[in-house]
Parts: sequence; structure tokens; C-alpha cells
Amino acid sequence: MITIEPVSPMNAMLFKDVRLRALRDTPTAFSSTYAQEAKFTDPDWVKRAAQWSSGQSVGYLAIDAGSPCGLASGMVDHDDASCAHLYSMWVAPTHRRLGIGRVLVEAILAWARAQNAKTIQLLVTSNNDRAIEFYQRLGFTLTDRIEPYANDPALSNYEMSRSISKK
Repeated sequence: MITIEPVSPMNAMLFKDVRLRALRDTPTAFSSTYAQEAKFTDPDWVKRAAQWSSGQSVGYLAIDAGSPCGLASGMVDHDDASCAHLYSMWVAPTHRRLGIGRVLVEAILAWARAQNAKTIQLLVTSNNDRAIEFYQRLGFTLTDRIEPYANDPALSNYEMSRSISKK
């Protein structure tokens, strides 16, 4: 059974494991790289875990039988508290197409709703058609905003957005 747990200093090593696997599996899906984050020490990961789930941000792990199989994070926009952002969404290849991604996004949406955000935005790399289609099925639409992808000048980041309805 898959459970969703908040990222915290207590599960920082699970967070480290899943984050590094994500960066290896889909390197162009993130603004960071495996080479950058593999250098972090365990105390760095504990600190990052605390930052991911503090006040204006949240992180969630999908756990299957004690092993992390997915990750997502959210953050309230620094300049516009009515907007939240979805970051670092990833599900292990062995667990894709099982609804875990949807559950992670729904957890971020619920958190953003509780923060009184009205919209949520994300960036998706231009070569990630499957992710774009996934987000579209969840109600996200492409905006007109396109920006360079920092790790590869041949790629771009597309912004996607959706409203957050009150439940």
C-alpha cells in the first residue's frame, strides 16, 4: 500500500534517496542536477528536508513498503500569496501509471488550498510530453510563459497553471 508522508528531518534519508533517484532517472525534469545534489552531506539533507516542509513550503514522499517511490513539493509565491508553485514532481518508473502522481499533486493542491492560494503554477521541460499530458489531465493548462532551461540551452521550460477550487 502506498502512503503519502510529509518530508521532514525524521525521513531526510528517504528524501535524499528518492531525490537522487529522480535526478538520475529524469535529469532534464529538474532545475538541479544529480552531480550538484550528490555532493550534499547527510546534515545538508536534514536541513533541506526541514526547509521543504516549513511555513511557506511543503514536501511529500510517496512510500511503498518503507521505500520512497515518489516526490512532490509546493511553495507559496514570495511575491503573490494567492499563487502557489508545484516543484520536484517525480514518480519512480516502477510505480508510474498507478495514480501516485495524481495523489501527490492532490496533496500539494490541498496544502495550497489551506494556504489560501487561488492558483498553482509549475514549470515543465519542453521535451517532457508525457508530463505535459499528465498535468493537462489534472486541469493544468499551458500559459504563454516560456523560459530557458538552465541545464540545456536546447530546451525550454513551459509554465502551466490551474485554479485551486475550494472544497
